[in-house]
Amino acid sequence: MSSAPQPPQPHQAPHPPLRAIVLAAGRGERMRPLTDHTPKPLLPVAGRPLIEWQLLALARDGVQEAVVNTAWLEHQFPAALGDGSRLGMSLRYSHEGAAFGQALETAGGIAQVQDWLCEDGRPAFWVVSADIWSPDFRFDAELARRFIASGLDAHLWLVPNPPFHPRGDFACGPARVDIDDAACLAAPIDAARPGATYANLALMRTALCRGVGRGQRAALGPLLHEAVAQGRISVSMHGGRWENVGTPAQWQALQPA
Repeated sequence: MSSAPQPPQPHQAPHPPLRAIVLAAGRGERMRPLTDHTPKPLLPVAGRPLIEWQLLALARDGVQEAVVNTAWLEHQFPAALGDGSRLGMSLRYSHEGAAFGQALETAGGIAQVQDWLCEDGRPAFWVVSADIWSPDFRFDAELARRFIASGLDAHLWLVPNPPFHPRGDFACGPARVDIDDAACLAAPIDAARPGATYANLALMRTALCRGVGRGQRAALGPLLHEAVAQGRISVSMHGGRWENVGTPAQWQALQPA
């Protein structure tokens, strides 16, 4: 049976500002030959590396600390981004290639650093992929507060289905959730509920990946679908600009004319 969102707990002690993980460990096979010598997140879009769009947005919205997980050509990330001070934040790196010889996939990458993400009583963290372009997204602290109060395991932002993913990932169910004006409990796609695509923008708790060991390769998708079936995930639509930069043509389309 689906569990209902829980009301806020009274007299909770304040927690430090939430941290973020920026997922940047993928090989970018479909972007070859561009990614043969440059990691996809470091390819320039409108004058700056793609990953910087996300890092600058996090810093703008008050996220002071983030970790970037890396694997392919991972030595290039610290060389390009440094300690984050140039971007207005503090950066650290989870070098999965050096530690394990390969990327740990999305859930594995999160599990590797989630103790740090939730250090000092932080109840949740932001998750964003480094290979999307979403300049209008806000890492809104008030929405994060409402998510934490909901007691759910994750809140995902969805976008209309792009041509390369016409079925989508999740549907918006009938149960409303007080996170934003359009938030609802996620539901599986069926004939009555068409799906939308996960935008790789999320708030999460450690409960989602608690079964993934450190150093274990694991995909996030199956964990999300399992939690959706249990009524543990909410969703809302992201109405701003969004692109999944997956092919050279998609990358080229983002460059200034």
